Amino acid sequence: MKSVLLTGATGQLGRELSQLDWGPDLQLLTPSRSELDLLSEPSVATAFDRPDLVAVINAAAYTGVDQAEDEAEAAHAVNAGGAAFLAAESGRRGLPLIQLSTDYVFSGNKSELYLEDDRPDPINVYGVSKLDGEIAVRSGNPRSVVLRTAWLFSAYRQNFVKTMRRLAKERSEVSVVSDQVGCPTAAADVAAVVQAILVSHLNDLKAPVGIYHFVNEGQASWCELATAVLVNSGCVVKPILSSAYPTRARRPVDSRLSTAKITRDFGIQPRPWRQALGEVTDSLRNLERRVGEGA
Repeated sequence: MKSVLLTGATGQLGRELSQLDWGPDLQLLTPSRSELDLLSEPSVATAFDRPDLVAVINAAAYTGVDQAEDEAEAAHAVNAGGAAFLAAESGRRGLPLIQLSTDYVFSGNKSELYLEDDRPDPINVYGVSKLDGEIAVRSGNPRSVVLRTAWLFSAYRQNFVKTMRRLAKERSEVSVVSDQVGCPTAAADVAAVVQAILVSHLNDLKAPVGIYHFVNEGQASWCELATAVLVNSGCVVKPILSSAYPTRARRPVDSRLSTAKITRDFGIQPRPWRQALGEVTDSLRNLERRVGEGA
């Protein structure tokens, strides 16, 4: 049995990765924070001290975008420092590493789909910390893949889709920003892509490396996404401008990502975000029904 080290196993993506079928020859190692401290180089080194380890997925992250403005050191410690430790250890052993990153490494001022080789220009601390993590990974491990994604939603943890569904039960109207555009993406779809890339690297030492984008097909504003989530709910979605909803951290106005490169190199074709959203909302309805029935 071969093992794949997964950090961030309790997050949206980590939960989806844990749900996948990894076959009879692969198993995920999902250490807790007490078992693997990404802020400790010795702790990271200890996690690699096993002969069955063949690859690493770093899905751990400091994701508090607004909080990061006041906790820059903490954000960088996890998103850049932890990534650097993982890259150094995996690179030393020649193991492939998949690093999850974000559309927030871009400013959002392009007004066209962002390509992988566009110059990053983050406008908040979170984006800077994730970009620093990308740089550390690419310089520390030549067999690394940085996978940028965006606007994740799932049936797990807190995310925009679950928040909208909760608010719709409490209010008759919600106000949602309409002048920020991106690519809503199901965490389950990202997990499947991570698995596909990892397996390709385990089967082929010359599998493509570098930076890739993956998001679901299509685009939406936060307001449009909320409208799709709350269709037939009876809750009215009111569009507002970002200026009417100030946040501690600035957000990119247009952070849409191109997926042409990952399709070309790995044959991965994203499905429409509305289709993926339908599956997640069905899962949430089923979960709510079981809870209501006391299951």
